[in-house]
Amino acid sequence: MASAGVIGTVTRGTTNTNRLRRVDRWIASSPVLRRASDPLVVDLGYGASGVTALELHQRLAKARPDVEVLGLEIEPGRLRTALDQLAIVRAGGTGFAPDARIGFALGGFEVPLPGDRRAAIIRAFNVLRQYDEPEVVPAWRRLVTRLQPDGMLVDGTCDEIGRIASWVDVSADGPRHLTISLRLAGLELPSVVAERLPKVLIHRNVPGEPVHELMRDLDRLWRVHSPLAAYGPTQRWIAVAQGMRDTGWPVRASKARWRLGELTVDWAAVAPAGFVWR
Repeated sequence: MASAGVIGTVTRGTTNTNRLRRVDRWIASSPVLRRASDPLVVDLGYGASGVTALELHQRLAKARPDVEVLGLEIEPGRLRTALDQLAIVRAGGTGFAPDARIGFALGGFEVPLPGDRRAAIIRAFNVLRQYDEPEVVPAWRRLVTRLQPDGMLVDGTCDEIGRIASWVDVSADGPRHLTISLRLAGLELPSVVAERLPKVLIHRNVPGEPVHELMRDLDRLWRVHSPLAAYGPTQRWIAVAQGMRDTGWPVRASKARWRLGELTVDWAAVAPAGFVWR
């Protein structure tokens, strides 16, 4: 049960070391992080262990040494666990920096922050997946009010070991992009990500919906470019990404990101039928 005044529902809390490496890597490269005057990043709903928040700080600090991370959970027992972990970090008993600018607190969708601070980025991973679809957009609307101007909410999900992931980045003006990120080695079909789409899209992978067309075209091009498998899955994926652009999908052009198994498309191309932001 959530504490009084905390907005949200206790989720399963599943977490694993290194599970969120794909989205962390993407956030670390984002212009939002680089440009923020106050690089405060919130890890909302970190789960049963604080390790993903610690890892988030460790990864982002390589790109922005002055980054600060605050992990928020609505379940008091999880907060106690994270604070115990942090005490060990401060004592130098882990591979994390003892002086890392990271803390943990009780909080949910209200995103309590001291003073008048707002977050540059809120990462909410594997949180809204456990809510009903009609609850997603209202949660987005609430969360973006806790962002700095030009801040970013990242709502996504991934499998238990972080090999399959997808997320939507959301600003005060609404969702901007859908990104999928896949471990290319051993990949059979890109549509495996359909099982790990954000909640706003996961039930829309049906004929007539844009995200279904995205999955279909990715699989088709993956098959078309199967001869490139001889040169490795990365070259095959780059050809898929370029092929998606050539067929009219608004794919963000970045071979550096494609090499990582990523593909980012404009939200307008995959928005569910009838989607309304305001």
